[in-house]
Amino acid sequence: MSFERYGRLYYLDPGPHRPRVGEKVLVPTDDGPEVAECVWAPQYVTEEIGGLPLCAGVATEADLQRDEQNRDRRADARLTAKRLIREHGLPMKVVGIDFVDRRPDVDQLVIVYFSAPHRVDFRELVRDLARGLRARIELRQVGARDEARLQGGIGPCGRDLCCATFLKDFEPVSVRMAKDQDLPLNPLKISGACGRLMCCLKYEHPLYQEFNAKAPSVGTPVETPAGDGVVVGHNVPSDTVVVRLAASGRRCACSRADVCSPRQQYEASSTTTPDAPADLPTPVARQATPPEPIPDQQAGQALDGQPPVEQSTDQQSTDGEPTARRRKPRRRRRLSDPSTDTGSTTAGPDDNTGDGS
Repeated sequence: MSFERYGRLYYLDPGPHRPRVGEKVLVPTDDGPEVAECVWAPQYVTEEIGGLPLCAGVATEADLQRDEQNRDRRADARLTAKRLIREHGLPMKVVGIDFVDRRPDVDQLVIVYFSAPHRVDFRELVRDLARGLRARIELRQVGARDEARLQGGIGPCGRDLCCATFLKDFEPVSVRMAKDQDLPLNPLKISGACGRLMCCLKYEHPLYQEFNAKAPSVGTPVETPAGDGVVVGHNVPSDTVVVRLAASGRRCACSRADVCSPRQQYEASSTTTPDAPADLPTPVARQATPPEPIPDQQAGQALDGQPPVEQSTDQQSTDGEPTARRRKPRRRRRLSDPSTDTGSTTAGPDDNTGDGS
């Protein structure tokens, strides 16, 4: 629904009512139900959409007469306010008038929205307005963007102002957004009806940021299906890059995927893995893994019918003197093969059983 013809749109939960396009409905507000026009007929939506105000019903004949009287009162209050501002010589501009007559704490309330370049002393103006309109007066100063929202108008694109139709909040807009989109920094080109930067500069800015982060910058040599060349421009809406070919010198538009595909990034990388860092050391050839030692419980078992070989930890140097032992070895009982056992004993290196030869 909309309170004004071609004005800002608001959404309501129709509830049990089924108004048709063009019918007048009652919208709940802080100052009581107000009359608005149905712009879209009720339709089913997903359950995720919630929190909409409930329609108070279809406007009756009494509601329509009250709304028409309030419109006439708002028009008279605007003329009176402009006349008194001119008489007091105040630098104020009346932007909008709101008439409230259903608030429980006051009988009639006239809210005057105005714009001014700086703070204004309007105490005398308030007293004259209250005397002339015979109602309680409230003056509210608004900014340039709120002024455009209340007044409405046509933007440079030829459509109704975004702030007067669907925008709810004013998001910050900077000149940097215009630079990222290669727009001229002429204030007349990037300013809206309010004199500030256009709100639509923020709509496509994330798309330009993503494109500039992935596409090759201007002056970068690239390879294209038509040949090698240099990037001389970008075309973000079409997702293409303008390349000047080195062979012929002509310009051609190539897709961003043709000049910065993952395959080309892989070939341009210095390593075999595109994601690997460039300072990785050269891989060393793998060495043979030493055999694992035999567990203690298997040391005394014969393998393939042969007695296990017991290695002595006592070693001698070349000059015949024994070397210092780091750890005293644990002696193990030798198990001999019954088939080859002749009753002889084997002496270790430390046994002096012979004649020393």
